[in-house]
Amino acid sequence: MSGSSFGTLFQVTTWGESHGPGVGVVIDGCPAGISLTEKDIQTFLDRRKPGQSKYTTKRNESDTVEILSGVFEGRTTGTPISLMVRNQDQRSRDYGDIAVSYRPGHADFCFREKYGFRDYRGGGRSSGRETIGRVAAGAVASLLLKELGISVCAYTKSIGPYTIDEKDYDFNTINQNPLYMPDQTIAEKAGQYLSDLMADCDSSGGMIECIASGLPVGLGEPVFNKLDALLSHAIMSIGAVKGVEIGDGFAVSHSVGSTNNDPFCIRDGKTVKKTNHSGGTLGGMSDGSDLILRAAVKPTPSIAATQHTVNEAGEEIDISIHGRHDPVIVPRAVVVVEAMTALTLADLLLCNTVSTIDKIKKVYEED
Repeated sequence: MSGSSFGTLFQVTTWGESHGPGVGVVIDGCPAGISLTEKDIQTFLDRRKPGQSKYTTKRNESDTVEILSGVFEGRTTGTPISLMVRNQDQRSRDYGDIAVSYRPGHADFCFREKYGFRDYRGGGRSSGRETIGRVAAGAVASLLLKELGISVCAYTKSIGPYTIDEKDYDFNTINQNPLYMPDQTIAEKAGQYLSDLMADCDSSGGMIECIASGLPVGLGEPVFNKLDALLSHAIMSIGAVKGVEIGDGFAVSHSVGSTNNDPFCIRDGKTVKKTNHSGGTLGGMSDGSDLILRAAVKPTPSIAATQHTVNEAGEEIDISIHGRHDPVIVPRAVVVVEAMTALTLADLLLCNTVSTIDKIKKVYEED
């Protein structure tokens, strides 16, 4: 299986299966000298681990990270950083009933057709547990961004029919509710909505928004490696994401040029935009404004309600999926979106250091 690596200079490779001994990531290309401890990474992993509320799976995992290489005396060495999280609470017996049947909304059928067999225990490699490696690597990327004054913040913008208006954002409340929503009132309404769905053995989708601030102008390339394109690749690679938009996104389809364009002006001696309909990108490159993207996350496909499907013998059957599953993926995916955004930006920042001869000279001509 190919396709487990992401990035050019700051490259990450995730490994492991949901019910194997563990999962993890190898980071290649991280600059030496960045302060890094297991606590720095654990803070990120704790945001996606299971069992934090009634809206997440009850799988009992501490998701404790171990740094196996690439760090000495609390600093990165420039060598590959290997991170591992051991699986502790696998219950493969929960998946016995679906060992030979295809779960609706899952990768079971495609896996079987492509590889001739599949690991049915929790989805194997296609499980959401694979994102542990992404989040651990994203924590390291975020430290690199922090060194350059860049911050990345993701949160839940909507769950089901409950959407937060931008004018009502209160970022102080994001970590004060289990849904990671920047509006406590909407979070409570969304929570009741989820409780009702759980009673009906159903699940919900939602929207995650992510803002990156402090970016320099010029990240990304004008043709295939546009900042927009690479971010879309990164976010769409998250299993449950079915759509990505940047800035006004799909709303531009019913806009007009005179309102969609962002006028330039001079502010404090710098060229800036008066508005940010473009979401921080122009011509495939960052324009110095806040980068704003959104990810549409589908409802959790593993639901206890009876669903119609087919088994490997070609028989049509009805199944009810047992086990421990999230009634909504969105809250735990917030940090995954944040991590993939950070990884994309960290990689592009390193690539940008060789975009002109002047930048190269700065490195090699310094006294």
